[in-house]
Amino acid sequence: MKKIFVILMLMLGFIARSALAELKVVASTSDLASIAKYIGGDKISVKYIVDGRSDAHFVEVLPNYMVMVSRADVYLKVGLGLDFWAQLIIDGSRNSKIQIVDCSQGIEVLGKPSGQVNASMGDVHAEGNPHYQLDPADGLIMARNIEAGLVEADPANTAAYEAGLKSFEDQLNSKLAQWQKEAEPLKGLQIITFHESWPYFSRAFGIEIVGFIEPKPGIEPTASHTAEIIDMIKIRGIKIIGKEPYFSNKAPNVIARETGARVVDLPQMVGGSPGTDTYFALFDTLLARLNAAAGSNP
Repeated sequence: MKKIFVILMLMLGFIARSALAELKVVASTSDLASIAKYIGGDKISVKYIVDGRSDAHFVEVLPNYMVMVSRADVYLKVGLGLDFWAQLIIDGSRNSKIQIVDCSQGIEVLGKPSGQVNASMGDVHAEGNPHYQLDPADGLIMARNIEAGLVEADPANTAAYEAGLKSFEDQLNSKLAQWQKEAEPLKGLQIITFHESWPYFSRAFGIEIVGFIEPKPGIEPTASHTAEIIDMIKIRGIKIIGKEPYFSNKAPNVIARETGARVVDLPQMVGGSPGTDTYFALFDTLLARLNAAAGSNP
C-alpha cells in the first residue's frame, strides 16, 4: 500500500510539473515572437533568431540556433521564402517532434512575379513579397496562425491561448482606428525607399512608393540608378527617403544632399530601433516618423 502511495505521489508530481512547464517557442523574427508572447503570456517562453536591426533575408545558420530549436516545442516561420534558412536550422536541430507553423497561411500575397524567376531579376521571391507583417491587418492573420499552432502543441492551455488571441484582436482593432487617423495626412504621400519592403504598409496607409534606391532587390545602388532617383525626386518634389536601419547610409545621404529630401530610418521589424519593442509600438513609431518628416500633425 505504501509503495502504491509513493508511486501515485510521484505521478502527481510529474503531472503538476508538466502543467506548470512553459511551452517553448522559437520564431524566425521578433515580430512573430512579439505576437506569440502577447497570445501565450506566461504559458510560453519565446526566443527569436533575428530582429529589426538585421536583414532577415541573410541569416547565418549557427550551431547555437540549432541547439535553441532542439529544445523547442514550436517553431514560427515567416514563410514565402524570406526565412529559407529556418529549415536548415530545424533540420540541424534534429528535433523531429517540433511543431512548425507557417505564419503566411491565409495572407493575400502581393508582388508575385509572373513567369520564371532568375538571378538577373535580383533577390526576387518566387512566392511573392514576404514583408506582409507591415500591414497591421495581416497581423491578425499572423496571430490566428500562431494561436492555432500553440493550441495544437499544447491543447491543455487552449482556453488561455483563445483568451490571448481575443485580447490581441481587441487591442489591434483599437490601434487600427488610431493608426488610420494618424495616417490620414500621409495619404497619397510619395516616398522613395531603399528596398521593396513596404508594399503592404503602403496598401494599409495609402502611401505611394515611387522608387527604390536598390536598382533591383538585393542589388547594391549604382551611380547611374542613383542619378535617376535624384532626377525623380527633384521632378516630383519628394520629401522622404525611407531606409531600414541595417542598410548603408551612403547612397541615401548622397541623394539627400543633392535633392534636399530627408532620410528617415524606418524599421520594418520589432526591435529595429528604440521604441519598437512590440508589434504595436512598431506602427506607432513608423507613423510618427513619417508624419514628422512630412511636416504633418495628425
